[in-house]
Amino acid sequence: MTSPDEYVRKRKALAQFLRASNQTGPLALEKSTSNLFRQRLQEPRHKLDVRHFNQVIQVDVQERVAEVEGMTTYEDLVRETLPFQLMPAVVPQLKSITIGGALAGVGIESSSFRYGFVHETILEIDILLPDGTVVAATKDNGHKDLFFGFANSYGTLGYALKVKVQLVPVKKFVNLRHKRYSDLDTYFRALGHVCRDRQVDFVDGTMFDEHELYLTTGECVDQAEWLSDYTYRHIYYRSIQQKTVDYLTIHDYLWRWDTDWFWCSKHFFVQHPVVRWLWGRKRLCSRVYWQLRNCFNRSPIAQRVARMLTGRQEAVIQDVEIPIEHAAEFARFFNREIGITPVWICPVMAYDPSASYPLYPMTPGKLYVNFGFWDAVNTDHGDGYFDKKVEAKVRELQGKKSLYSNAYYSREEFWQLYNEPAYRRLKTRYDPGAKLKDLYEKCVLKQ
Repeated sequence: MTSPDEYVRKRKALAQFLRASNQTGPLALEKSTSNLFRQRLQEPRHKLDVRHFNQVIQVDVQERVAEVEGMTTYEDLVRETLPFQLMPAVVPQLKSITIGGALAGVGIESSSFRYGFVHETILEIDILLPDGTVVAATKDNGHKDLFFGFANSYGTLGYALKVKVQLVPVKKFVNLRHKRYSDLDTYFRALGHVCRDRQVDFVDGTMFDEHELYLTTGECVDQAEWLSDYTYRHIYYRSIQQKTVDYLTIHDYLWRWDTDWFWCSKHFFVQHPVVRWLWGRKRLCSRVYWQLRNCFNRSPIAQRVARMLTGRQEAVIQDVEIPIEHAAEFARFFNREIGITPVWICPVMAYDPSASYPLYPMTPGKLYVNFGFWDAVNTDHGDGYFDKKVEAKVRELQGKKSLYSNAYYSREEFWQLYNEPAYRRLKTRYDPGAKLKDLYEKCVLKQ
């Protein structure tokens, strides 16, 4: 942890450095972690080092809030809150995700049916603007437009230096129940009922194919009949098919997907028992997989070898939100046209239906279903063939797609979906000199 005074000192120094730098080219962050799946064009950029903004400042147990620096990972924040039996209202599933990154993008997890997206659980943000000014944005002050407009801005309006995060009470253990379904329509009706009923603390699901779906509910409990461990020998997502009831510590529940990067650790062969044993427990985590992926992306030789072994492939790595009344239709389309399995399913509903987040607009009071799919598809088609199919279907079903990975929208399509008028107003007020990239340029053109 760090002190409020130390945070203020670092903030002043960074702002002064930026104001004195007289940078003329594009501005970018120098940071130690990223969870983006799109490779930006390699061009000269003025790098702003924010790696040292990675500390928890304080945890207020009575008020149930935490003040944290923007580059703090959720792993570090959770480490400070769980001793008080508190957790951030929404904890994204990978330890390496930062609070600022989840806020500037779109963060979600199994508590989102209660609390919405990550950005809906934030109370205040200190934002560094590209001219070196730091503003405190809240829901009801003079910068409320930036507070609500920061979500899905991906660092094109400014950078979060400090965030006040809402905390919620938890217990020591989580009792999990996995219920299998074999019919899509029945499954999504059951999902909607559980979310409306609100008798549990966590809700998500897994689709292995159109006729094998699991609805997983979690309830915080004080005692556990037994405890499972999915941090080494055993694999969480496989347990869903094997058990109807399970128990985890709250810590292990929050990071249940991290050990195997959901199920993507298979690409590093570590789901094989012998390879898993050789790797060891400490290397089985999303942070290591990210490092390996980055090494692969920087190695033309490794990429050529991969193409020789697998043939030409398209990475289809997306999270999309579909209104629940269209969820079964999207699932049928996805199984028929894309065919990636498994697929993560996570319900989400606006925490405060009266609040409006203009760059990621969702219908207030409506339940959406997040479909998360992360794999590669063999292809003989042009670049983005399958991703474009997904984008078209999401638009047709009045859904939304997160922008952390490749996107193929035309400029017109993009701004119809992500509210160009609101974005231009924010850009004019907070980055009039266009020192930061435009959202379309950054997320679609990868500039």
